[in-house]
Amino acid sequence: MSITNSLYIGVSGLDAHSDAISIVGDNIANASTVGFKSERADFADMLGGQLDGQNLGGGTSLLAPETIETQGALEQTGNPLDMAISGNGFFVVNGAHDGQNGNFYTRDGQFALDSSGNVVDQNGMKLQGYAIDPTGAVGKTIGNLQLGARQSPPVATTDAKMSVNLDSGSAAMTFDPANPSTSSNYSTSETVYDSLGKAHQANVYFDSNGAGGWTWHAMVDGGDLAGGTKGTPTQIAAGTLTFNSTGALAAQSTTSSSASFVGATANQAINFSYGDDIASGGTGMAGSTQYSGASTVTSTDIDGHSAGNLTDISISSDGKVTGTFDNGQKIDIAQVALATFSNEQGLTRDGDQLYSESATSGQALVDAAGTGGRGSISQGALEQSNVDLGNELVTLIAYQRAYEANSKTVTTADQMMADVTNLKQ
Repeated sequence: MSITNSLYIGVSGLDAHSDAISIVGDNIANASTVGFKSERADFADMLGGQLDGQNLGGGTSLLAPETIETQGALEQTGNPLDMAISGNGFFVVNGAHDGQNGNFYTRDGQFALDSSGNVVDQNGMKLQGYAIDPTGAVGKTIGNLQLGARQSPPVATTDAKMSVNLDSGSAAMTFDPANPSTSSNYSTSETVYDSLGKAHQANVYFDSNGAGGWTWHAMVDGGDLAGGTKGTPTQIAAGTLTFNSTGALAAQSTTSSSASFVGATANQAINFSYGDDIASGGTGMAGSTQYSGASTVTSTDIDGHSAGNLTDISISSDGKVTGTFDNGQKIDIAQVALATFSNEQGLTRDGDQLYSESATSGQALVDAAGTGGRGSISQGALEQSNVDLGNELVTLIAYQRAYEANSKTVTTADQMMADVTNLKQ
């Protein structure tokens, strides 16, 4: 082998180990970078000619760096929009980066809301996911995950359940709709909602016939009803209750129920009920009773609610985003998407913890967390860099020594070439 080839061999070693040191240095520099995956320098030998028909070595070259995809440690942050992936997968973000528009992929889960309510990363790129409609159905295509200015829609009251004890010693009274307070034995109030989510106070009056039978009347202020008169109690529902000699509710009925609240859906029917009764197959004891003693309400269960504004979110391991609203409702509103690839090593590194797909990586396979081998999501946590500083420092020393040894090859070959040159003199 010629002296020139020996020189090339030494230079190839210098170049390869210089680049390898750069890879180690990059790992060390990113030891605190959220979601960073360390890289490994892979060397390959080269051929430099033949001697007696045998291939001779021609030095070394550095192959494309290999990304180490091991899991980084999860660190709790308490920020509800921080997310970490345990297992396989990448968050999908969309936007412009270095002049390129489209989807990019990252393990960095540092997210926040932008001025439009979109969930965005540190670069302002929008996190992608699936919308969930009011029925709970998850969308089929991904889009921007939008959480700002969300509301839960109002729900009109359809059922107003109440359990009461009505004093068995109550005297018989004749109900007067114009003077309900003075013509009833007992009254209580409930809050009901119309189709617009507006709350209305419904006063329920009970009057006894003195023989185990009662009538009830649900009334609201007439000003709440279309065509009504403000300040005038107006009936929206009425019915009867019958008790047996043991105080059990024998039967109940509703004789009318219709409320046309101003601006809302007309003729809203509200089912006022008072627990199980014997006529319906119950015991008559699990609900309203007629025992001796003061009349009182023992329980209420009324559906319907006003519209609510989003006050908090929780994110489950499968990426479901559940909103908590100031009307007490909890509703699934979105689901975070995760992407996997046939060959993650083929992803193109774009900086800012972003990757893009390539012909080598294959197309992104996007679905919900926890499906198809995708990892789970941890809310309020971030995946730390997987760089092992101790190992990197040891590797750095090894590459430094190899670099110095290759420099000896270069200086030796250079000296030999100088000796050959001197032979001509």
